[in-house]
Amino acid sequence: MNSMFAECTSLKEINLDNLKTDNVIDMNCMFSGCSSLKKLNLNNINTKNVTKMEGMFGGCESLKELDLSSFNTSKVTNMNCMFQGCKLLKELNIKNFKMNNATEMIAMFYGCPEELKFKIKRKFKNIKEQAFKGF
Repeated sequence: MNSMFAECTSLKEINLDNLKTDNVIDMNCMFSGCSSLKKLNLNNINTKNVTKMEGMFGGCESLKELDLSSFNTSKVTNMNCMFQGCKLLKELNIKNFKMNNATEMIAMFYGCPEELKFKIKRKFKNIKEQAFKGF
């Protein structure tokens, strides 16, 4: 699913509620550059085998909220730039994220609003500062 919807700049809304993703391991750049995307439903996406989420939502500059509470990130090793450039993102539900295996988190939240970064830092005490800075 690498770059599946990448650079779909006119895409405003998408519902992938029942997309079968049981065997997917690579979701890198899946929605990268979808600059007009305002609504995204990923509620029942199975991410238990995914290891790569680099740049998954990077450049989704119109997204204001995103609920990823159903994501299983226990196998993900690369989260670099995952939300980079999501400049309007105010609400991000990643309450169930497991980042134990994530060895790459550079610029994960770079370009996101300061209030969102503050919330993330408070909730995830062990997240490295590199996740909030550019390369």
